[in-house]
Amino acid sequence: MDTLARFVLRLLLVPLGAAIAVTAAAIVMLAAHWDGVVALANADPDMQQTWFTFFLLAGPVLALLLSLSVVLTLLPAAVGVLIAESFAIRSWIYHAANGGLSAWIGWSLMRDVQTQYRFLTEPRIMIAAGLAGGLAYWLVAGWTAGFWKPVFASPQTT
Repeated sequence: MDTLARFVLRLLLVPLGAAIAVTAAAIVMLAAHWDGVVALANADPDMQQTWFTFFLLAGPVLALLLSLSVVLTLLPAAVGVLIAESFAIRSWIYHAANGGLSAWIGWSLMRDVQTQYRFLTEPRIMIAAGLAGGLAYWLVAGWTAGFWKPVFASPQTT
């Protein structure tokens, strides 16, 4: 029964950790490109009144376009998480490296798109976002990886 409870907990923690990791990576990307975002917003002062309407209408389209980069980055990260869960790898270094490596793989697979979007041209920022995402995942779900290996197990007497 205890194993089943840990398995259900992993089924809840892993997606929650992934969602928080994506959010942390997005925050790092936004912070790194803040000057560019502000310059883009201030490019035409007359258009500032229509930003809400623009994002309301174009937001889903932009989300669909950027989902390709997210998928190319999350697939290698999911493989790393599966390895961590299978072998109960709980090291923060592993999860940070998994995030950084996944971001680099996703960046390198998007070479055709990088010239069109100026926010995707710098690999160091993508890797830093991946490292932040990996650390955020570790804080939520990585430090307890492996449902079959309890974190706080009492020593068994024989």
